[in-house]
Amino acid sequence: MADNGKKPIIVWFRKDLRLDDNHALQAACSSGKPVIALYIREPASDGTSALGAAQEWWLHHSLDELNKSLKALGGQLHLASGRAIDVLSDLLSASLADTVVWNRRYDPPGIAIDERLKLDLQERGVEARSFAGQLLHEPSRLLTGSGTPYRVYTPFWRALERAGEPPRPIDAPTKIQFASVSGTGEELSSWNLLPTKPNWAREFADIWHPGEDAARERLQDFIDDGLKGYKTDRDFPAKPSTSMLSPYLTLGLISPARIWEETRGTRLPVADIVHFRKELAWREFSYHLLYHFPKLPYENWNDRFDGFEWHNGSAHFHAWTTGMTGYPIVDAGMRQLWRHGFMHNRVRMVVASFLIKDLLIDWRRGEKWFRDTLVDADPASNAASWQWVAGSGADASPFFRVFNPVLQGEKFDPDGDYVREFVPEIAALGDKYIHRPFEAPAGVLEKAGIELGNTYPKPIVDHAAARDKALKAYSAVKDAA
Repeated sequence: MADNGKKPIIVWFRKDLRLDDNHALQAACSSGKPVIALYIREPASDGTSALGAAQEWWLHHSLDELNKSLKALGGQLHLASGRAIDVLSDLLSASLADTVVWNRRYDPPGIAIDERLKLDLQERGVEARSFAGQLLHEPSRLLTGSGTPYRVYTPFWRALERAGEPPRPIDAPTKIQFASVSGTGEELSSWNLLPTKPNWAREFADIWHPGEDAARERLQDFIDDGLKGYKTDRDFPAKPSTSMLSPYLTLGLISPARIWEETRGTRLPVADIVHFRKELAWREFSYHLLYHFPKLPYENWNDRFDGFEWHNGSAHFHAWTTGMTGYPIVDAGMRQLWRHGFMHNRVRMVVASFLIKDLLIDWRRGEKWFRDTLVDADPASNAASWQWVAGSGADASPFFRVFNPVLQGEKFDPDGDYVREFVPEIAALGDKYIHRPFEAPAGVLEKAGIELGNTYPKPIVDHAAARDKALKAYSAVKDAA
């Protein structure tokens, strides 16, 4: 027990790996009780969604950075594995703590665990309190005039605007009184979150620097250099015109309120600021859907699609995952995903459309692949966005909207810079054929050192024929409805 004679308070960190704008931490510091900072690696079997391999890399470095921040204030992060109730019970007994605080999570399995846990702790005489802060507005409160959940994004955005500015973020504490804890907890290295043989994440560190300080720095750099022109430039993957904040948001290294706050009062074009904020609102809408429709990650939101006839070809799926489809913009996106644990948002829509509509592969297989390979994999945004492209989700893009991968590449990567970075074997092609190497004359291919079917694949499907096939499959479902 701490020197002041008060029983400790446990701050349970989850997807809020930061000191800034952390309401649970603020409540703990304001209580006057000595603080125990805790992170629990919960088993997926307990109902929580297991992190993908790429996000485990992100988690390792985020926890390491959080521990450094706590050490700078005289404490440390206590790590433990197991069911939350078991870990907390052991720590409560060992520390004599009488209070546990945390920031809410909004995935249905996590909500269920927290509700049971709060009742269990209260029955034991332990105070358990939870706080908002992972979203701009609580999904349980933002409802239509008839008291039902929103199903369309635009009215949701208008409701978000009418709700007023979100609460201003609170600054990180400059001083924390920590409790001494018997035992040091588990070693982060023992969790084996980092890949070794092979180290497929070897390029991640060239792109990403996890930690809340890095998140704030990236936000400021984006406001200074990327936010102006964001509304139009964000669609061009070769331009540095996206914030790259999504992985930081996903594990809570920065809060949405902090991002919103930093865009106030700038002299940048209002259209760019609003469009950027709408991206935050799409994340809010995705959690709104997940909260009210908990089967969103694995069931068609529109059950009319339950009868859709997927082909699910394994060879085609492998070509897609490895970036060997013969369509350069698709292959560039999938290779960027593997190398950097990230993919530009415009390209995400293109590769998703290609998987679902050109290859007729179930959106759930794509969602699962993204969940394992993205450092910003988010249970709400990932599921909502895949269903949006599939046409089966809320306020979805209609199924008959099929992205042409060649035209998308030519429109949004007109100079071929993005493709050349990630598909170097066709880099010597001129702009005319960089997005359609299969149409290049033999002499052009030979001069560029390309042998289709050998050094670079021929298209695995004909887009026009695949589009017709997809629309026929959709018509069968629509006619049967």
